Amino acid sequence: MIGFPARRPRRLRRTAALRRLVREHQLSPGDLIQPLFLVHGTTVEREISSLPGTFQLSVDAALDREVDRVTALDIPAVILFGLPAAKDEIGSENFASDGIVQQALRRLRQRAPELILITDVCCCEYTSHGHCGVLSGERVDNDRTLEILGRVAVSHAAAGADVVAPSGMMDGMVRAIRSALDAAGHIDCAILSYAVKYASAFYGPFREAAESAPAFGDRRSYQMDSANLREALTEAALDEAEGADLLMVKPALAYLDVVRAVRERTNLPLLAYNVSGEYAMVKAAAARGWIDERAVVLEALLAIRRAGADAVITYHAKAAAAWLRESGAIAEPRALARGHGR
Repeated sequence: MIGFPARRPRRLRRTAALRRLVREHQLSPGDLIQPLFLVHGTTVEREISSLPGTFQLSVDAALDREVDRVTALDIPAVILFGLPAAKDEIGSENFASDGIVQQALRRLRQRAPELILITDVCCCEYTSHGHCGVLSGERVDNDRTLEILGRVAVSHAAAGADVVAPSGMMDGMVRAIRSALDAAGHIDCAILSYAVKYASAFYGPFREAAESAPAFGDRRSYQMDSANLREALTEAALDEAEGADLLMVKPALAYLDVVRAVRERTNLPLLAYNVSGEYAMVKAAAARGWIDERAVVLEALLAIRRAGADAVITYHAKAAAAWLRESGAIAEPRALARGHGR
């Protein structure tokens, strides 16, 4: 038949300008959130061996330099993780007015007043046992933990947090934190709930970075089973009903189907966490010359956005923002642009 096929989608792929014109999803520095790891001490800028290019930072000039890099790249937000000076059974530094995160919040609020400051609200980095709550024997006591999480959130809000992000997967954590914040007068502090957090093997490097590995057992009794999708929808719906302002799915790349499913059932802003193991695999492969790091990172982050995430927490944030600034748009994978890909 003359002219067959009548529909030729390749017409709109013929040039870079045409591809840009019909591109369905975009990625920009404004979609990225940079994690920061905070430690006590002076002039500490310690690279994390399993997260190349990511550092533990002291709350002084070392943190200032990192935040200046973030803001210069138009990344709108950071999420803070603290490593305490000492650990105990309930993680007391977690809610201390002079805790490491509280110190960082006050410093950053002055240095970068427009930067969105998000804090991780959990117990694992601060407790001597490394679990995400208060223990009764060897079991995490859900309801006793809620009071601690409320104290942490209030402490962070008082120090300058814009958003608190409970990550321990405790039942009722959003309602407990919202009640505590409102009672303390922090009605404008938003809650980003790690509503859908799986017990994932992809968290390994983070546990080195935050020194948060559990002293015994694992976290499968409170983090989600990787096999479950419907449960994720239940968790997200519960946290939305309890007053969450934003929701999160973690991890991201191995759970894009979950990101999509949650996106289709909520109108709240949805974030996804491109976690440490996902980052480390890319860095390791790139170091061996097996992949084009820039192309793979931008493609992966765009996939997370395409699945439905409004923003992505990622250790690639600074590099990706710099690449996006260089290209002025989504950079096409260079290997494909050279015709080497399939």
